[in-house]
Amino acid sequence: MTVSAYILIQTEVGKAAAVAEEVRGIPGVIAADDVTGPYDCVVRVESASMDELGRLVVSRVQMIDGITKTTTMPVVHL
Repeated sequence: MTVSAYILIQTEVGKAAAVAEEVRGIPGVIAADDVTGPYDCVVRVESASMDELGRLVVSRVQMIDGITKTTTMPVVHL
């Protein structure tokens, strides 16, 4: 079963477009959009497991220059 999640990203001022562009190149990223409001980018990802999702966020997304905070929200099916 595939795990889907949204990652909400806050960036340094003026870095949102560059962060979204770099995030789009990460395997497993379905979409990365610049947005307005309390977050600067919203990212949709898919992974094979929760562990893989965690690795994707910690070792790939959070390592991008300009990111100050991420909030990961796995999709649940009720």
